[in-house]
Amino acid sequence: MSKRVWSRTQRVCSRTERVCSRTELDVSTSLGASLAMSGLVPASFTFLLSKLVKVVELVVDNCRSSDGEVEGVTEEYKDLEILSMVNVGLTSLCKLPPLPKLRKLEVSDNSVVGGLDSLAEKCPNLTYLNLSGNKIKELSTIQVLQNLKNLKSLDLYSCEVSTLEDYRESVFELLPQLSYLDGYDQEDNEVPDSEGDNEDDGDYVEEEEEDEEEEDGDDAAGVRGEKRKRDAEDEDDDDDDE
Repeated sequence: MSKRVWSRTQRVCSRTERVCSRTELDVSTSLGASLAMSGLVPASFTFLLSKLVKVVELVVDNCRSSDGEVEGVTEEYKDLEILSMVNVGLTSLCKLPPLPKLRKLEVSDNSVVGGLDSLAEKCPNLTYLNLSGNKIKELSTIQVLQNLKNLKSLDLYSCEVSTLEDYRESVFELLPQLSYLDGYDQEDNEVPDSEGDNEDDGDYVEEEEEDEEEEDGDDAAGVRGEKRKRDAEDEDDDDDDE
């Protein structure tokens, strides 16, 4: 194997290691057709999960629940900070396990009608909750969210409750800790994009660009080396002719 090929192989391995160390697990698309919430991770995935030190982001979108309850997400995910269960057929969040580090919970496009009272005890550090597209009809259903003292952003878009008169004013009054409702604050200012959402991706892209620059540098150095080699050979030929 040439030095250049070996160097390139090392860079590819390094990139792969960086991706794997991000501790994000997404089984929502490629495995979506074959996974159910009751069998969240098949046997072939068990080994992979056992090798992860911790998972901080878990996405199980479109993996259907068998009975409308949270299944497959257990207390073993104690380091989880982001959980997305979009369109999985949930009707309740009662069986959500204790996730003390969870900051962001996405459960849009389900059929949740209740079970929100357990969130304060199980996810005390929750700052973002997306319940859009669920079957929440009354303000009394979300009153229990008063106990989520760190909750800053709540999304109830496309829920029946959002059609009530003075809906926004009522929710902000009911949940004074909120800064944003359905993506807007009380003055109708849109929530700013989170600076941290693409932080890792940005680092990864930057590292890839650095790698490409290194490759370009290697290529340029190789060309210069070949040129010097040819010049030296030409000089030797001239000496022989003399």
